[in-house]
Amino acid sequence: MTKTEQASAPSTNRRVLMGKVVSDASEKTIVVNVVRQVPHKLYKKYITRSKKYHAHDEANTAHVGDTVRIEESRPYSKLKTWVLKEIVEKAK
Repeated sequence: MTKTEQASAPSTNRRVLMGKVVSDASEKTIVVNVVRQVPHKLYKKYITRSKKYHAHDEANTAHVGDTVRIEESRPYSKLKTWVLKEIVEKAK
């Protein structure tokens, strides 16, 4: 690749997370709870940590209970810096 091709190539280092939708009450917005397991610093036992992310859902397709994949993006609002990439599994 030449330098001009490298400069024009899109950057693909956006983070992708997977979690469950806990709220879809807002218009074009979902709240996704992402759970991860981290080892305790001293005891090395795994602890469950969770965080909620606001994601942009343009078509309002995701609903509460769905497992979704979200991707880091430009800021859509004060809290929304993630966008819905795909619905992995629909809620039953």
